[in-house]
Amino acid sequence: MLQWTLENFLKTMGLAEASAHLPGSAKPVRSSAGVSLKPEHFGEALACASDGLWFEVHAENYMVAGGPRLAMLEKVRERRPLSVHGVGLSLAGSDRPDADQLSRLCVLADRFQPFLVSEHLAWSMQGENYFPDLLPFPRTHEALRTVSRNIEITQDALGRPIAIENPSLYIAVEGHDWSEVEFLEQLVRRTGCGLLIDVNNVHVSSVNLGFDSLVYLDGIPASAVLEIHLAGHSVDPEVGASLLIDSHDAPVSDGVWQLFDHLLSRIGPRPSLIERDGNLPSFSELLAERDRAQERLERVERTPDARAA
Repeated sequence: MLQWTLENFLKTMGLAEASAHLPGSAKPVRSSAGVSLKPEHFGEALACASDGLWFEVHAENYMVAGGPRLAMLEKVRERRPLSVHGVGLSLAGSDRPDADQLSRLCVLADRFQPFLVSEHLAWSMQGENYFPDLLPFPRTHEALRTVSRNIEITQDALGRPIAIENPSLYIAVEGHDWSEVEFLEQLVRRTGCGLLIDVNNVHVSSVNLGFDSLVYLDGIPASAVLEIHLAGHSVDPEVGASLLIDSHDAPVSDGVWQLFDHLLSRIGPRPSLIERDGNLPSFSELLAERDRAQERLERVERTPDARAA
C-alpha cells in the first residue's frame, strides 16, 4: 500500500490552491486556524472577513436531505473551506461501519467537498446498541486488524483518506500490545489514513492516566498529521483536578496552548481548530481564540527550522 503523507494529501485534495478559489481565504488551509461552526453563528460566519478562516462541522448534524441548516452550510462553503468531523462510525468496534451511516457520510462529503473527513479512534456501538460516548478498547493485534479494516471500508466508500483522532481517556484499560502512539502509527502504515491530533485530548489523557504528554507528542509521525484540534476541558466535580473531562465547554487552557506550541515547533503548521460545543460564547470570542492559534501558526511558519520530521 502506498504510504500516505502530508504532501501527497495536500496535492490530491488541492489544498495548496485553496486560497485561489475561496474568497476571503488568503492563506492555504494547511497553515490556517478555524473554528467549529454552530447554527447560532451562521450569519456572523458568512459576514466574517478574517483571512484564512475555515470551519468544521460534525457530520451527524448535517446528514439530512434538506432544510435550513444545509442551505446555510451551502452558503458558508461558497466562501470558506470546510472540514467534516464524524462521531458515529465506531471504527474501533468489532462490527463493520454501519452501511446507512457511511452512505449518508458519503453523500455529505460529495455535496460539500470538505478538505478533510475525520473520525475517532474509539467505539460507540455494538450490534443494534448505540452508546452516547466514544469508548476505549485494548490496543491488541486483533484490534489493530479490526480498526484497519474499518478505516479501509470507510476510505474506499469515500474515495479519499480520512484522519483518525486520538481519544480522551479516563481509565487505564488492560491488555494493550501497543502504546497509543504506536497504534496510530500502525494505522497510518496499514491504511494510508492521516491523523487528527487533539492536543486537549493528549493533555486530558496524560493527567488522567499519568503519562508524559511531551513524549507522546514527540512520538507522533509528523508527516501523517493533517489537522490539529484545540479545546477546553473541565475538572471532575467529585474527584477534582486528578480527573479532567474533555468537555469542550471552556477556553483552551494555558497548558494546552503550551503543548500546541511544542507540537508546532516540531512538525510545522497544520490546519488547527478551536473546538467548542458547550457554554457557547459569542462568535467574536471564538474568533479571538482562533486568532491566538493563527498567530502561533504564522510564527512557526516564519521559523526556518519548524519543519515536518
